Amino acid sequence: MSIVDQTTIRRRLTGLTAMDRSMTAGGFTLYAPQTAEGRVMLVDIDGQPAHQWQMPVRPGRDAVLLANGNLGYNGSHATSAALYPAWDLWHGGDFYEATPEGEIVWRHEDIFQHHDAQWLANGNLLYTVAAPLPADKAARVTGGDPRKDGADGVIQSDIIREVDRSGNTVWEWRIWDHLDPADFPIHPNFDRRHWPMVNGLSVTKDGLVLMSLRTTSGVIAVDRATGKVVWHVGHDVVAQQHTPVETETGSILVFDNGNLRTGSTSPFSRALEFDPTGKVVWSYTDTLPMSFFSPYMGGCQRLWNGNTFICESAFGRLFEVTPAGEVVWEFVIPEFGEYPQPLGTFIGGSHNSCFRAHRYRTIPWL
Repeated sequence: MSIVDQTTIRRRLTGLTAMDRSMTAGGFTLYAPQTAEGRVMLVDIDGQPAHQWQMPVRPGRDAVLLANGNLGYNGSHATSAALYPAWDLWHGGDFYEATPEGEIVWRHEDIFQHHDAQWLANGNLLYTVAAPLPADKAARVTGGDPRKDGADGVIQSDIIREVDRSGNTVWEWRIWDHLDPADFPIHPNFDRRHWPMVNGLSVTKDGLVLMSLRTTSGVIAVDRATGKVVWHVGHDVVAQQHTPVETETGSILVFDNGNLRTGSTSPFSRALEFDPTGKVVWSYTDTLPMSFFSPYMGGCQRLWNGNTFICESAFGRLFEVTPAGEVVWEFVIPEFGEYPQPLGTFIGGSHNSCFRAHRYRTIPWL
């Protein structure tokens, strides 16, 4: 057996790898490694552990700090719906709120939840669930690879659901009531098990719900009151993007994965900021573009000093750049592990990935 570590990322530097203390925004970074068996980590600006939670289940997706100081956690549900082969890679559905001491004070389960969720200021939870497309709508799905269709012919789609603290649904929005699948074709290399796969959502200061469409590439904004789609930015601007969030100026910041970027033969990722018309107002790519690339997951956050915090999810690289694109802080997640079975046969190797990470200026209870 070779004495050389066969995990390429781990052979390189992990932990804090770079910092310009005079230019970083400072603060604390929160992340939940996908394969760390439920450990959620908080590190200070020097990359040193500041706090840790041990949650009951591994993360399905994200962990955030709530306004009350507690942890909001989207865990991987042990008996999720298992809708198609890749489902276990991106479902969550076992939500917990935990105190800094680890006491669970709230739990909500939804076996159809996948990808993103937002913990709202009023205490409610907003998240995406999968549901079968009605047959007449499914017949209008175009693109994708029909050779990968399921034997049952079912195509899953997306519902955005908001629940209160008692678990009651207080708002629901079905995407197929507002978008025509024929106008949003699936990219050729994707299967057609899920259209259009909402992999990210957030709420703007004006109450619009932003949604990221993974398999068709695009971001839409939905008026909660009317249900109407008020704007759409498509695949001519973004490519398999994640986590759309509004900035203080009203522009939209996304992690633009770039798997199938229009006009590009070499994939690369970027942090991308655009206005609701689709006009790009800022972007960050590496000076060697292919050096920054996450084919799945990813997130961006505009910080209080104008810098942008980026999560290059697939390789566990968390870093901060200035408006001029200078890297001033970088941390590579040092926790590695394998996905549990049966996922381990679907996505092999040892991983330090996380769905998203968050930077906080202060932690009052620390």
